Amino acid sequence: MSSTITQTNNHILLNEIQTQGIRLEGISDLTTREGGAGPTDHKAVTIFDSTIMIPVFSQSAKKSPFTVSSPSRMGYASLKKNEKIITTIRFIGEPKFYKENSSDGIPFWKIARLHSKDVLATTVLQNCIRYKNQETSCQFCAIGESLKHNTTIAYKKPHHLAEVAQRAVELDGISQFIMTTGTPGSSDRGAKILLESVTAVRDVVDIPIQIQCEPPDTFEWFTLLKDAGASSIGMHLEAVSDSIRKKVMPGKAEVSLLYYFEAFKAAVSIFGKGNVSTYILAGLGDTQEEILKMSQKLIHMGVYPFVVPFVPIRNTPLENHSSPDKEFMHGILAPLSQALIAAEMTSDTISSGCAKCGACSTLSTFEKNHSS
Repeated sequence: MSSTITQTNNHILLNEIQTQGIRLEGISDLTTREGGAGPTDHKAVTIFDSTIMIPVFSQSAKKSPFTVSSPSRMGYASLKKNEKIITTIRFIGEPKFYKENSSDGIPFWKIARLHSKDVLATTVLQNCIRYKNQETSCQFCAIGESLKHNTTIAYKKPHHLAEVAQRAVELDGISQFIMTTGTPGSSDRGAKILLESVTAVRDVVDIPIQIQCEPPDTFEWFTLLKDAGASSIGMHLEAVSDSIRKKVMPGKAEVSLLYYFEAFKAAVSIFGKGNVSTYILAGLGDTQEEILKMSQKLIHMGVYPFVVPFVPIRNTPLENHSSPDKEFMHGILAPLSQALIAAEMTSDTISSGCAKCGACSTLSTFEKNHSS
């Protein structure tokens, strides 16, 4: 892929692009998911040798200095900054498995989605006990939006996931499967549903699987999930300070940081160093210092802190909240990547999951830059 700029500081430019987004000029035919629990209003784009998720419908993207127009049939387009071409990029196209249906007639694209260029992802339970009540809901979450737009189904049964995983591997060379879930009313907080899902998928295809849920009532679930075939687990803090947790996700904040750390310790003993991770959304209100301090504590335990820039999602209480700027993210990702390198716990050393994929943050590109 050609470029008109030097490759030395690609991680810096990628951070800038991801925080500011890309304006799509005169483009209306790029499929983009509306709503959901993961990256939404984004598009997977390969820039230089990295594929990252770039906001294209966020408020910041609407005024971004980065623009593209008229991609070729293969997805290639010129990326401009302030109307000056800086490099050629490629939009990741629709995977082949999207054209097929499950044995009971459900389109595969409603069951699982392509993330980045080769990662399969799904929200097994597209409902959450906290979602419909503003006193308990996570203010950034749009888990119900994709249901409203009829782009998913409420519950992906084990056979659905097995069928889509098998065909996604066969047709598109999928490298890993990430399964998250809305939190049900049961005390296992989704671990039981995920166990059934992992078991079904591993019966038909040998693929690394990360499962994601809140810390369950008993940590015996970790052993059951590992034995069923899960290779890693994500338990997501999102915010790191109690004040921001209570403000932005009041229901989830009822699960204390102390309990999260007990769960992290137990999970690392089962899944191993680096194969336990947590999502941290930079820009919700935590300071750089708070995020880095928490990250150091997590790294010391063997937990990978996957720090991503917060991107407001339409039709959520935080839809008008600003995203962090490139300087804020650089001030976190540069020292964090060095700490991960020192701990020998980088994205390329872990088995599966969001941190392995790396597309929702430029953290892995900082790791590569500092290790080269």
